[in-house]
Amino acid sequence: MSDVLGPGPKTKVRRLAAMANYERDVIYAVIDEAPLCHVAAIVNGGARVIPTLHAREGDTLYLHGSPSNVVMKAVVASGEACISITLYDGLRLARSGFESSIAYRSVVLFGSASLVSDDGEKARVLDMFVDAVLPGRANEVRAMNDAERRLTMVVAVRIDEASAKLSSGPTDDPDEDLELPVWSGTVPATIVFGTPIPDTNGAMASGTIAVPASVERLLDSQ
Repeated sequence: MSDVLGPGPKTKVRRLAAMANYERDVIYAVIDEAPLCHVAAIVNGGARVIPTLHAREGDTLYLHGSPSNVVMKAVVASGEACISITLYDGLRLARSGFESSIAYRSVVLFGSASLVSDDGEKARVLDMFVDAVLPGRANEVRAMNDAERRLTMVVAVRIDEASAKLSSGPTDDPDEDLELPVWSGTVPATIVFGTPIPDTNGAMASGTIAVPASVERLLDSQ
């Protein structure tokens, strides 16, 4: 297996090519850290894009949604997916508005798409989705029933080619701006989880159900 996923005809980075990275490990790290992705498709002759959750296993990215979702249906019908993923890492504030930007890690990938129709495989992947959102949660919740599985479409995307673009570090001020009396630098940004707020319905109303281990680990990891 190659250590790189590009550059390919669809993923070669041309604008700010020095920020490009095609290494499989770098690309997969961005995919795995990102909480969601955006999926694009042509629907009735027009471009559409939707945000959705994803989960990766090896070289396959899994998507899920309603069986009536027109974008997911178009992806399966065409047999190809185009997916964009971005992690927002903060602000890169230069001495001019033109050179100012954000710190980010992004991935654009293309792959062959197919419907996951086997019930056993579908159930396994949907549990993987739950754990992709919050590791360990699948073992804490009620198992998905047959009706819920029928109401969920699962799409497997075999990653054929991909590119990452990484923006970080000092700003790119031109030499003539370096002595200007303007503050320049980076303002980092991170996702921070707050104090869990328990539901007050059903058994939770008694206040006797403790915060689960999955949530405790999430908070401890910050």
